[in-house]
Amino acid sequence: MRTTSARLADGREIVYFDEGDAPPRVPAPDRRALPPVTASSEMRFDPLLREWVVIASHRQDRTHLPADDACPLCPSTADRATEIPADDYDVVVFENRFASLVADDGRTLDAIGEVERSRRVGAGRCEVVVFGPDHRASFADLTPRRARTVLEAWTERTRALSARPGVEQVFCFENRGPEIGVTLSHPHGQIYALPFVTPRTRRILDSARAHRERTGGDLFADVLRAEREAALRVVARGEHWTAFVPAAARWPVEVHLYPHRPVPDLPALTEAERDDLAPLYLDVLRRMDALFGMPLPYIAAWHQAPVREGRDLSRLRLELFSVRRAPGRLKYLAGAESGMGVFINDVTPETIARRLRESAP
Repeated sequence: MRTTSARLADGREIVYFDEGDAPPRVPAPDRRALPPVTASSEMRFDPLLREWVVIASHRQDRTHLPADDACPLCPSTADRATEIPADDYDVVVFENRFASLVADDGRTLDAIGEVERSRRVGAGRCEVVVFGPDHRASFADLTPRRARTVLEAWTERTRALSARPGVEQVFCFENRGPEIGVTLSHPHGQIYALPFVTPRTRRILDSARAHRERTGGDLFADVLRAEREAALRVVARGEHWTAFVPAAARWPVEVHLYPHRPVPDLPALTEAERDDLAPLYLDVLRRMDALFGMPLPYIAAWHQAPVREGRDLSRLRLELFSVRRAPGRLKYLAGAESGMGVFINDVTPETIARRLRESAP
């Protein structure tokens, strides 16, 4: 694989990840006359939950469900220039024009009557990862080789973004399906370089720390061991990874992928671990699509250790979950879930694990 970095017409970076041994890519120029990016983002601290909230009002105007022939993630043609100037590509990563987080310009924002003065620029970086040129495909349709290339892109961008000043955590994820709120149907994901450690990560690190103090063990290793020994909720296994439905699954379809070796993030994986992950991940996604005989909407969230803290406590893992609970039925977060954070699952984790095992594509 080879990488080629270039710039779009408004100065945003674009990186091509090309497979094979062909000569180095000569980036096609961006023919668009784009105005400068005017994204504005700020962060405010919630004193009750002790969490940061990002406010990015410019995103109200982002591209929303364009027609197939107006997709900004398809390759450019002689008649239409898109976000990707090339007429063909394998995997591409570029800075999001409608980013939730922006470059820190050093501004100090005025107080607006908060209990704790906290208002500041939402500094960070948001990137789009395009999985291939086929507009009608999904990640589950990729070949193992292409899935491996996407994994390399996640890995390289995690490494690059982790080295940027002010970045505390790198989050790679995919939202798939309009039921999730996806506004572009072309197969793609995103990467957020965050200026803080996420609330969910902090809570999990606290749990891992308490488990170590209480038992002397590794929480993630103990969870994985329990799941593998019970085998009730294991969906699929590889040489280096196990996919299972967690015992306390919150969502009607939820699968976690754990590496057998404790590693903090994607760059820490060996080549063998990456090679094993690609086909296993595809297998799980195809089982999920086969579950109800239709494409399953899902969120795929990579949990990586923070850049500067808790790396000895955290463990890389992938969490997949869907809001679909049956054909024609979605799980909506209602009073208990949205109001109090108490999840109520309508299906037992053991049942969904069994059905996923039986849904081999």
